[in-house]
Amino acid sequence: MNQAVSGFSKLSKDEKINWIAQTYFSNPEQAIHTLKQYWNNDQKLQQLHDEFIENTVSNFYLPMGIAPNFLINNTYYSVPMVIEESSVVAAAAKAAKYWSTRGGFKTTVINTEKIGHVHFLFTGNHEKLTTFFNQIKPQLIQSAQSITANMQKRGGGIIDIVLVDKTSDLQNYYQLHVTFNTIDSMGANFINSCLEQLATTLKQNALNYEFFSEEEKNITIVMSILSNYVPNCLVRAEVSCKIEDLAEKKIENPHEFAQKFMQAVKIAEIEPYRAVTHNKGIMNGVDAVVLATGNDFRAVEAGVHAYASKNGNYSSLSHAKIENGMFHFWLEIPLALGTVGGLTALHPLVKLALEILQKPSAQQLMQIVAAVGLAQNFAALRSLTTTGIQEGHMKMHLNNILNQFQATKEERQTIQKHFENNTVSHASVVELLESLRK
Repeated sequence: MNQAVSGFSKLSKDEKINWIAQTYFSNPEQAIHTLKQYWNNDQKLQQLHDEFIENTVSNFYLPMGIAPNFLINNTYYSVPMVIEESSVVAAAAKAAKYWSTRGGFKTTVINTEKIGHVHFLFTGNHEKLTTFFNQIKPQLIQSAQSITANMQKRGGGIIDIVLVDKTSDLQNYYQLHVTFNTIDSMGANFINSCLEQLATTLKQNALNYEFFSEEEKNITIVMSILSNYVPNCLVRAEVSCKIEDLAEKKIENPHEFAQKFMQAVKIAEIEPYRAVTHNKGIMNGVDAVVLATGNDFRAVEAGVHAYASKNGNYSSLSHAKIENGMFHFWLEIPLALGTVGGLTALHPLVKLALEILQKPSAQQLMQIVAAVGLAQNFAALRSLTTTGIQEGHMKMHLNNILNQFQATKEERQTIQKHFENNTVSHASVVELLESLRK
C-alpha cells in the first residue's frame, strides 16, 4: 500500500475488516475468518468491547489465570492474573504457598497522594507572581468545588496547590503543582478536569490583577495534565523469617541461599543492566494483576520505573538484608490504582476479578498488587540462585512449542516424558518432534 486511506473511521466494522483483508493479505478470506473467530457470540457483550476503543475489528485474547494461597496481612487471597508469559502465574502461586507457611506477606500503604500540574509561562517579576498566587490560592480551590464536591464527600479532593518556579530549567516556565486524594478511583479524569479549571481561573485572575503589567497579565497556559509519576502514592510489601526456615527441597543450605539471594539483590541495586531485568520480573506480577483489575498498566509501568531512578541511577525496586538471624525481603513501589470507575464498572471480567479479590478498596488493591510483585521477584531470584531460571521456564514453555507445531496427543506424551529428565530448548523439541514424525 503506497497511499493513505481516507475515511477509515467512518467505515462499518465489516467494511474495515474487508478493507484490511483485501489490502494486506494474499488470502483475504482466511484473514476475515481469523478476525471474526475472536468475536463474542453475545452481540451485546461484543458491542461493549467494540466501544472500549476506536476502529475495533476484533478482540485480542490474553489468558486469565489464578494464583492462590496469597496470605496478605493474615487474609488469604486468590489473585487473578492476566498475562501471556508462561511460568509467571505458576511462579507467583509457588512463592505465595511458600510464604504462606512462613508468616505470609505484610503490606502497608505509606501514602496515597496523586499529582497533577498546570504548566504555564509567565514573563515578569517572580515576587509579584508569588504574591498573586498566594492571594488567589483559596479562589483556585473554590473554583473547582463543583468538580470536587462528590470526591470530598468520600474523603478526597484537592490536598494542596503549590507554585513551582522552573525558570532555571526553562525560560519563563512555572507550574501549579497540585496534590490530590482520589480515594477508590484512579482519578485521571477527575484530576485533569480539576487542573483545566484551575488553569482557567489562574488565567482569568491574572488578567484582572492590578499589580501586573500588561505583559505579566498574559499568562500562557501550556497544558494541564496529571502525572503518572506518583512517588507519594506508595505501598510497601515485605516477607521475613528465620534463616533456617528458608529451607525446602531446593534450598538444602538456607544460610548459603540467604547470602546468595542477598548478593543477587545487591547486584540489581548497583548494576542497571541487571536492575532492568530484575524489575521487569517484579512487573510481571504487578502488570498481570493491574490488567486483570482493569487498571492502566502503562501508567503504572512508567511511574514505577521513574521511581526506580529517583536517586539518579536506575536501581532495584526490591531489597534484602540478613539481621539477627532473620531474612528480610521487601519492596516499595508507587501504585496509582482504582477499584471504581473506568473499566471496573464496564468489563465483566474485571468485575469478576474484583469479586474474587473480595471487593478491595484502592488501598487494599495496592497492597495485593505489591505482594504479587514481591512474590514474583522472590520466585525469580530463588530460581536464579539455585537451579537457574530456564529449568522451570522452559518446561512451562514446552506446551507453547508443541502448540506451535500442532503436536498430536501421542507426540505430546512422548515428548513430555522425554523432557522430564532432559533440558528443554526450542531446537531439541523440534528435533525430537521431527524424528517422531519420520
